[in-house]
Amino acid sequence: MVKFCPKCNNLMLPKDGKLKCAVCGYEEETTAEGSKEYEYKEHLENKKEKITVIESEGLETLPTTRIECPKCGHNEAYWWLQQTRCADEPETRFYKCKKCGHTWREYD
Repeated sequence: MVKFCPKCNNLMLPKDGKLKCAVCGYEEETTAEGSKEYEYKEHLENKKEKITVIESEGLETLPTTRIECPKCGHNEAYWWLQQTRCADEPETRFYKCKKCGHTWREYD
């Protein structure tokens, strides 16, 4: 069951046998039976991020750009974009040095 604060209309959460508004601090008593109706359980999933690194096969089809490799100093690398975070965040730009093959990423 969900209960909203009568003062500010925000969600009230159970705390120490009472319902409490986290925004304005309004508290409301609950009965012993009622407290079971308002149990709060948080479920978080551990999502592991998989990142695909492009191997040397097929690199020649990727676009290139002039950027300095942090490992060898060469000034040309392949690049590609990949969504590695939430959809509402920008893509991650990956680079792979044409000379030494070092791969690094850049965030916007």
